[in-house]
Amino acid sequence: MEVKALKLRRATEAELDAVNALIECAVMTWALPERVKRLSLPSYRYQAHDLDHLELVLAEAGETGIVGIAAWEQADPGDAPAGCRGLLLHGIYVDPAQHHRGIGTRLLAAAEDAARVGGFDGVLVKAQSGAEGFFLAQGLQGLPVEDHTRDYPYRFWKPVMPGTGAAADAGRHQ
Repeated sequence: MEVKALKLRRATEAELDAVNALIECAVMTWALPERVKRLSLPSYRYQAHDLDHLELVLAEAGETGIVGIAAWEQADPGDAPAGCRGLLLHGIYVDPAQHHRGIGTRLLAAAEDAARVGGFDGVLVKAQSGAEGFFLAQGLQGLPVEDHTRDYPYRFWKPVMPGTGAAADAGRHQ
């Protein structure tokens, strides 16, 4: 059942504890050994200084509060396909109790819109192996590993075209 009254907005510094708590909850559901999840958690937590260079977007569902988070920034040119400027989606985290309700899809669409507005050629994702199915179902394409010492094994790319997507569609329906 899709969440109808989902509001997307930028996170504030005051909300970082709630953001990090939701991320921890999401990470702890990943199909990885408990020790690996516990040791990797610090690298997924956001701090106030991260807000200086990352766009951190929250999905809120009415009285339920924060149900999802996405973070992105400009991708390193060496990570995007040759000749392309990419927006790097750091992650999409959804409250496990809210999975399969369209929240991740809406957050990904927001990243695609941000890429369009920012003049990027597409969205780049470095995902966990368990998220492959989600990103492929959303139309992203797997990128080949060309340099095993540098390339992340689960990289995905979705080109964006100016004037398309949720923001453009909303403008056409006004």
